Amino acid sequence: MPKPRIMLGGVPIVLHAGAPEESIGPIGGSTVLRMSDGAGVKMQHWQRSAGSISGSGWMPPGLSGLDYSQPLELRSTKTVSLVGEGPAFTLMGTPRPDVAPWAQALVGGEWVTVPCSYEEGVVTIPPVPGAALYQACYMPVFSVFAEQPSETQSAGTATHGWSLNWEEA
Repeated sequence: MPKPRIMLGGVPIVLHAGAPEESIGPIGGSTVLRMSDGAGVKMQHWQRSAGSISGSGWMPPGLSGLDYSQPLELRSTKTVSLVGEGPAFTLMGTPRPDVAPWAQALVGGEWVTVPCSYEEGVVTIPPVPGAALYQACYMPVFSVFAEQPSETQSAGTATHGWSLNWEEA
C-alpha cells in the first residue's frame, strides 16, 4: 500500500516538494486557578488542535491556489496514538477516511500488530494472550484555518522551501 500524503484542501503534498515535517499540538481555553491554600485547579473551557507543516524540495508545494478565507480539510500523516489496557479506545479526533485506524499489543516487551475494529469514534482491540498493554493509532483529519504558506527559493541549491501554520476551525 502506498504511503498516504499530507493533503490540504484536496491538494496532496508530493515528495518533490520536500519530505514534510509536521507538528500537532493542543490549543485551548484553559488556565490553572489557585485556591486559598495554594492548591491548583485546572479550568478547561475548550480544546482544539494546531500545528505546522514545512518542507524543502525540488518544487513548490502547489498550495497557492487554495481559498484560505474558508476552512480547509487537512489530512495529516502525523500518527496519533493512545496506549492503555484496552480493549476500547475513544479517539480524540476523526481518522482520515482513506487510512483505517490500526492497533498493536505489547507482548513480551515487543509491540506486535493486531487486528482492530473502528466504529463511531471507538477503536476496539480483541484480547491478545500475554498482552500487557494495547495501542490504538490513527492519522487524523481536521477542518482548519491556515494562511497561504510562506515560500523561499534558492538558485544555488535549486530548492523550494515552504512553511504553513494551521489551527483547527
